[in-house]
Amino acid sequence: MNFPKASRRRVLAGIGSVPLAAAAGMPTAHRERPRRPGAPEEIRGERRTTVLRGADLVLTMDPEVGKGALGTLDGGTDVLMQDGRIAAVGKGLPVPPGTRVVDASGQLVLPGFVDLHNHLWQSSIRGGCSTQDLYGWLADCNRATLPKIGARDMYRFVHLAALDALQAGVTTVVDWVHPIPYDTSERYIRALDDAGLRFVYASTQGAADIPLIPKIKKDFLDPLPLASAQVSMHAGMSALKELRQFHEVARDLGLMLNSHVLEHRDDRKDDPIRALREIGAFGPDLLMNHAIHLTDEEIALTGERDVRVAHCPLSNMRLASGIMPLPAMHRHGVRAGLGHDGGTNDTSDMFNVMKAAVGLQRARHEDAEIHPTIPAVLRMATLGGAECIGMADRIGSLTPGKRADVLVLDPGTLNFAPRFDWTSQIVLNGQPPNVSHVFVDGHLRKAHGELLHVDTEQVVREAELAAEHVRGA
Repeated sequence: MNFPKASRRRVLAGIGSVPLAAAAGMPTAHRERPRRPGAPEEIRGERRTTVLRGADLVLTMDPEVGKGALGTLDGGTDVLMQDGRIAAVGKGLPVPPGTRVVDASGQLVLPGFVDLHNHLWQSSIRGGCSTQDLYGWLADCNRATLPKIGARDMYRFVHLAALDALQAGVTTVVDWVHPIPYDTSERYIRALDDAGLRFVYASTQGAADIPLIPKIKKDFLDPLPLASAQVSMHAGMSALKELRQFHEVARDLGLMLNSHVLEHRDDRKDDPIRALREIGAFGPDLLMNHAIHLTDEEIALTGERDVRVAHCPLSNMRLASGIMPLPAMHRHGVRAGLGHDGGTNDTSDMFNVMKAAVGLQRARHEDAEIHPTIPAVLRMATLGGAECIGMADRIGSLTPGKRADVLVLDPGTLNFAPRFDWTSQIVLNGQPPNVSHVFVDGHLRKAHGELLHVDTEQVVREAELAAEHVRGA
């Protein structure tokens, strides 16, 4: 059967996704209009069938659902979520009885952001060592602080940072976790789970404690529906024996490897690319963070072997590390996403990360059309990130059947209005306060600009108390 173009998209988005029991606007569907922060809260955080009604712009990131590379739909589009999944996307969708209806008129809807690289515990050192490059910062802030953080204070720092990421629109975070004790790992993971994020716990340990990695996965991560695992490490020829052990653990568990690679120019001395190739890890099950100082041959090989990379432009700027050769990687077909990178990003703001990723390349190449373009960087922050960690079949786009990780943005603010080119404005004008609603796996985590069931003042007080402990240690 041949459908008109608009009808075909609606059929692709809606048919077979969910039994649609009643017409839109029926009296049994509770309609909610965005309210001012501080207004009485009626929406709860439990997972319910929900429709976002009449959004002015939806970026589905799926060309089969909408128009162009970003799968764009406009003019009053609905997004229906049921049982934690995207059930349908289209105009005038009928909804089942009892559906929660969120009025999204005048709003923008897109998939949740995927943060490919973070160290959430480093909220403990925000703003620290601000005159140092990478090596100075590692010595005076990172390595000087981590041993002083006990299990209870680790929870406080991670919980603070995870909620910061969530309120800013990050629905999936890959957290590269430094070697910490078993009981501290439990608190770390509990903080992530309590925040309500989807998360990848990328665990490393010292050589003697490598057996802790599968134990932590089994005991703490496997029982959690929003958690998954990777094996993290620092690649280099000087630790080849340990790298082989990490690779064996990852292979036995069926997990990706996650490594910092060539963040600083002097990292070249330990030849991390050679080390990764020597142990047989240089392939699609490897995520490389930073990857700034690759040679042309290494860039070509990264694309050829389908190695994934995480670009952290704000951190790289902060630590004077350099600029990732993103256009060259793109030419060689390298899959790339975006990361915040913990304490050297200093806060969570994917809008700022996207803008920096675009601006750095334009400034370096003096070319306003160089990769990443605005559409390309939006894809990197969502579906591109999901592809890099092998989760594009579950998250990253508003494709019916995928998990319901969804953002609603409010453009009616001083920093965003007036409307000119909303897609560009997301990157160039957007800020975390524009994130009105956040859904993770269909659970409502933020509504009308406020995190649900979170005492923000208490979270901040707890983090300040933890910081006092660390400074006094």
